[in-house]
Amino acid sequence: DPDIPFVPSIPEDQFILVEEGDPTVIPCRTSDPDAQVTLINSLDKAVYALYDTKQGFIGNFPAGSYTCKTMAKGVEFKSDEFLVYIIRATSQLPVEIEALKTVYKTGETIVVTCVVFDNEVVNLQWNYPGKVKEKGLIKLDDIKVPSQKLVYTLTIPEASVKDTGDYECTARHATKEVKENKKVVITVHDKGFVHLEPQFSPLEAVNLHEVKNFVVDVQ
Repeated sequence: DPDIPFVPSIPEDQFILVEEGDPTVIPCRTSDPDAQVTLINSLDKAVYALYDTKQGFIGNFPAGSYTCKTMAKGVEFKSDEFLVYIIRATSQLPVEIEALKTVYKTGETIVVTCVVFDNEVVNLQWNYPGKVKEKGLIKLDDIKVPSQKLVYTLTIPEASVKDTGDYECTARHATKEVKENKKVVITVHDKGFVHLEPQFSPLEAVNLHEVKNFVVDVQ
């Protein structure tokens, strides 16, 4: 089609996630398999790479925006813009879950943290007793120094006994079929309680000037 020399791309094709050091494809394809296509970077400089008419340009590309151009009947056409993002990722998915404490009283705020190491882009899901009611607040901190880690914090305000149960985070790799999940058990009591174990009798005698210690274990 001389009026539409580039096959239209869907929005998902225009955002390209690639792991550090891996080759990728910039999928600008032409409706004419014999068309001469040039790849241009954001500085309007030509980028030399292998071109496959059924896939597009193949190679190791730095992060940035790229556009393809071609000629049809003496008229220059440009493709949509393609954005390449370089992500740091490992084949493994190190995940840790931690809670400041695992026993709460009604009305307190539950805080559980799930940390993903050495991966910049993951899909993370929480499962917990109050999820159906969307009770939890989720915050993400992307920490890059001194090392890469994604810190997901789940906060449950005004906890009740119904918030007792398993708190589980599941992380899925952005580009590989790898997932990892971790779990912690949280207990919420209706009210606090103290257990005392006195290590002395109900009645104790003491001599004049004698020093006496009274010991109580508190749980």
